[in-house]
Parts: sequence; structure tokens; C-alpha cells
Amino acid sequence: MYIAPETTDLLLSQAQKEQLYIKLIEQLNKDFALANEPVEFAGGTSPFELKMAVQDKIFRLIHHKFAEYLNLLYIIDVPEHEVKALNGGDITELAEQVTFLILKREWQKVWFRNRY
Repeated sequence: MYIAPETTDLLLSQAQKEQLYIKLIEQLNKDFALANEPVEFAGGTSPFELKMAVQDKIFRLIHHKFAEYLNLLYIIDVPEHEVKALNGGDITELAEQVTFLILKREWQKVWFRNRY
């Protein structure tokens, strides 16, 4: 049964433990490319580097390319009600929270594909 991790760090450690971390990186690369915001995370990217790189990309999209940011959320299929529940007062904090939602959704895709 799928149980969503509570934090980004738990999510990334679970992906490593289940040996699906590379698949998570591949899914991120694929979905960012589909949204015309390509990123190239290599398989050797550490979990901390991955988290910070996604967070930085999200911060820049929110700040400079908001329509593209919304398109990315749509492509990845981040639940709208979860995004609306976030506090958008601090863009840095918002980027961190959205990064978790993105990683959580991408992890869910990878986990289900691996199981079923």
C-alpha cells in the first residue's frame, strides 16, 4: 500500500532505499521536458543537490515565468487543492513547499509503476 512520505528528506531516502532514486530522477527530467522547462539531473546527483536544484528551478519559475510554473504543475499533475492550501507569502518558502509536492507526486508515479 502506498503511503506518502511526510517530508522531502524522507521521500528521497525512501526512493534510495527502494532503489528507485534513478527512476525518480528520470521521471523529473521527463516531466520538466514535457513542460518545456528541461532540466538535466544526472543519475549521480545527490538527494540534497536534487532537492536544492528543483527548489531553485521552482523559485525562478514562480518569480519570472509564472505561466510556465502553472503549466509544470499541470504536466506533473500536482493536486490543485494541495497547491491552493500553501501560504504564498514568502516565495522561498513557497518554492520549498511546492518542491515537496512535485517530488511527492513524481515519487508516487515511480512507486506505482514499480509495483504494478
